[in-house]
Amino acid sequence: QVQLVESGGGLVQAGGSLRLSCAASGRRFSISAMGWFRQAPGKEREFVAAISWGGGSTNYVDSVKGRFTISRDNAKNTVYLQMNSLKPEDTAVYFCARARRSTIVTSTYEYDYWGQGTQVTVSS
Repeated sequence: QVQLVESGGGLVQAGGSLRLSCAASGRRFSISAMGWFRQAPGKEREFVAAISWGGGSTNYVDSVKGRFTISRDNAKNTVYLQMNSLKPEDTAVYFCARARRSTIVTSTYEYDYWGQGTQVTVSS
């Protein structure tokens, strides 16, 4: 059984920072790519960032490039999302997910386990 638990969300002013964490239990964490997605009210879930199994490759949606950084610590079974220079349009529920493969993928269909989500609210 795989469980993913996100933490670190909250309310922050525009320009501020937050660091999300996703703690994983179960097998295969260290050989699976991991991703962060977000979903704003009334919108579809969208890809934010992904990292390969070893952390050597990352990918970001254009709107967060240069502001967000994804990283992982396989010894701790944890993946992180450092979010800087936050904007009101970053407001959403953020989900971490485990990919079916070890290399980066961006489609929700390529992820088989999801966390419950953590709310990020950026005020203007």
